[in-house]
Amino acid sequence: MIFKNQYIQERIKKSNQLRELGINPYPNSIKKGTLSKDFLDECSYLRDREDKKDEEKIYRLTGRLKFIRIMGRASFAKIEDSSGLVQLYFNRDDLPKGYYNSVVKKLFEVGDIIEAVGYPFITGTGETTLYCKEVNIVTKAISPLPEKFHGLQDQELRYRQRYLDMIVNSEVKDTFVMRSKIVSSIRRFFEDRGFLEVETPMMHPIPGGANAKPFITYHNALGVDRYLRIAPELYLKRLIVGGMESVFEINRNFRNEGIDATHNPEFTSIEFYWAYHTYIELMELTEELFDYLFTNLNLDKKLIYGDIEIDFTIPFKKISWIDAIIEIGGVSKDIPTDREKGLSFLKENNLKYDDNWTIGYIQAELFDEFVESKLINPIFITDYPIDISPLARRSDTNPDITERFELFIAGKEIANGFSELNDPIDQYERFKSQVDAKEATGDDEAMHMDSDFVKALSYGMTPTAGEGIGIDRLIMLLTNKHTIRDVILFPAMRPE
Repeated sequence: MIFKNQYIQERIKKSNQLRELGINPYPNSIKKGTLSKDFLDECSYLRDREDKKDEEKIYRLTGRLKFIRIMGRASFAKIEDSSGLVQLYFNRDDLPKGYYNSVVKKLFEVGDIIEAVGYPFITGTGETTLYCKEVNIVTKAISPLPEKFHGLQDQELRYRQRYLDMIVNSEVKDTFVMRSKIVSSIRRFFEDRGFLEVETPMMHPIPGGANAKPFITYHNALGVDRYLRIAPELYLKRLIVGGMESVFEINRNFRNEGIDATHNPEFTSIEFYWAYHTYIELMELTEELFDYLFTNLNLDKKLIYGDIEIDFTIPFKKISWIDAIIEIGGVSKDIPTDREKGLSFLKENNLKYDDNWTIGYIQAELFDEFVESKLINPIFITDYPIDISPLARRSDTNPDITERFELFIAGKEIANGFSELNDPIDQYERFKSQVDAKEATGDDEAMHMDSDFVKALSYGMTPTAGEGIGIDRLIMLLTNKHTIRDVILFPAMRPE
């Protein structure tokens, strides 16, 4: 029983005492007061007044009681609202007879939400304060907040009880306010450029659009399995086939994978598709997006992230996949270009391998091991091998690679884009290769055959470029957070 704690029992007792005094501890008629920030800004003129007060100016403030210090017949307190903290002053003789001793001193506690009415003045220490003539309970908190000086230190508890984390640690709320501004700015960027925001299904008959293990559910009425989407790509490209030439979707994806600093089973991304454009133009658009975000969010383009500085000055550097493995990864040139040598290298260095891997999968392991962590400043890695890019358009100059890029920042993939494959025969063969690889290696992340999507392509899809950006990882970068749990309000947690 969650109410057995002795401190909670004491607070319940005080809640009942309020009722006995004819005071509802949970009234529903009190409206939001002046924001603390507005109160402090509007009362700055008092510093120029000789008496440092204005008894003719009456304010009503509402907020959570974060501190109270009883001093005989007077008390100081601080309340917090969505814009910050403000100080209150109570005097026994200025409140209704008996109210200070029987209610304020005995029944008000840190954590309660209160309403205070009074006039502004500046204390001897120079703090703008509300001199209270009236004070009322708005909501009685029956669970005590963590002790002031130690705060909420248990990281797991902070994630499980995000509401408490936000009450105690105001900077947490600031992070999620920033998250909202970032998402809003991204949406505005694409709308201003003529993109149409759409919504596509969350439950798919076939998991597709990315290499990932899906969550499986069951639809009782239809009597079929359904998969929580791992990516919206194939549905968004169906819209391109249907004549919507510039579309985007900001929404959740679900992948039944491990949890770590950059992975959560459900995460937010934006995917956008742009008819009659190529992956080269997508890279330019991506640079424009970053420039727009830094300008609109007033961020310095030399951004501190942990103990490194990241330079977001455009244009971003570009390097091909193979050149990155050789030049940045320091791998000998013959290793990533020869399947047998590459496989032997993986085995000799105790790296992950499978005897059935094609050269593309071998290169991917080399890239992950020797390159990715070194990519600090924004850099586009281009020209990925075709066998690990089943939805990207084949290069006209080299049939073994695709017109694909990934954007890496601070050692992490942030975006993935390519000129879309719109040849239905080629797409069918790519899907078939993925199915064959799935059967040969047992790879539960390989793509399924999506015959309906191939059918959609058969009606003709314009030349198109498409990209996905991981919004959670982007927000981590822009808010200097180093675990995805710090930028997701309610991250996935193991059962207690």
